[in-house]
Amino acid sequence: MDVGTRLKTIRKLKGLSQRELAKRAGVTNSTISMIEKNSVSPSVSSLKKVLGGIPMSLVEFFSLESTQAQPRKVVYRADELLDIGSNQVIMQLVGKDHPGRSISFLREVYPPAADTGPDMLRHEGEEAGMVVRGRLELTVGDEVHVLDAGDSYYFESSLPHRFNNPFDEPCELISATTPANF
Repeated sequence: MDVGTRLKTIRKLKGLSQRELAKRAGVTNSTISMIEKNSVSPSVSSLKKVLGGIPMSLVEFFSLESTQAQPRKVVYRADELLDIGSNQVIMQLVGKDHPGRSISFLREVYPPAADTGPDMLRHEGEEAGMVVRGRLELTVGDEVHVLDAGDSYYFESSLPHRFNNPFDEPCELISATTPANF
């Protein structure tokens, strides 16, 4: 399989539009389109940048067929979860290599003073989660909510939102988003 076809297949498996992938990767829509049509042959650094928007390593990208030929994995051990977090936030993805994944299921840990960044998040789909321990400040639109252990949330991801832990203890939550954005 060529690079363009492979990228298009993976992008669609992850439920990403060309526009969304371009935005995440920090490149233009036309860059994604030209790679997928094999109009250009991206450099390793360019391909790595584009794959960062999925997120996926070069090794994962080029070993796609070998993982598809293996039986589907059912159990994921704690040390096998892929950490896709940033800004001190741990976000461990369950089922990272499950083909055709339609949800992103995550274990998230927000240390004290950690958050998802100063900008509000906004994307297609839905999000749900439950605080397992600690406390979390969730902003959706203009509303700020404080969630304690056992509290949960569910909202349309198209609403501007942000997660923050202004408290003195770590917060752990289990969450799910659709479509599989990670």
